[in-house]
Amino acid sequence: EIQLVESGGNLVEVGGSLTLSCVASGFAFADADYAIAWFRQVPGKDREGVSCTATGSGRTYYADSVKGRFTASSDNAGNAVYLQMNNLKPEDTAIYYCAAEPWFYCPYFYYNMEHWGNGTLVNVSS
Repeated sequence: EIQLVESGGNLVEVGGSLTLSCVASGFAFADADYAIAWFRQVPGKDREGVSCTATGSGRTYYADSVKGRFTASSDNAGNAVYLQMNNLKPEDTAIYYCAAEPWFYCPYFYYNMEHWGNGTLVNVSS
């Protein structure tokens, strides 16, 4: 069974930092050149793409709203992807989800990715 499990969400002050983790099981990134993306959603609003990492090449595509503040990285041996978030702002408050799609190289955000985690809550207090 394929699973994605996010962790690392927390309450943090404006300007603070958090690192989110997404650990995959039931498949290996290299099996099908998986892309692992982070999305976020505030209840009642549309889901927003944050970053998308092509695990084969390591290339990452970022949303303009997080460029220069967030960094995604992949540990292919550990089947995990991380999202380092710095200089957090109140508008970063959301539930953060990771998602996986085979044979995708992240030229854009794909909102119908095949596998999704259950999310982890990031709350930035002002």
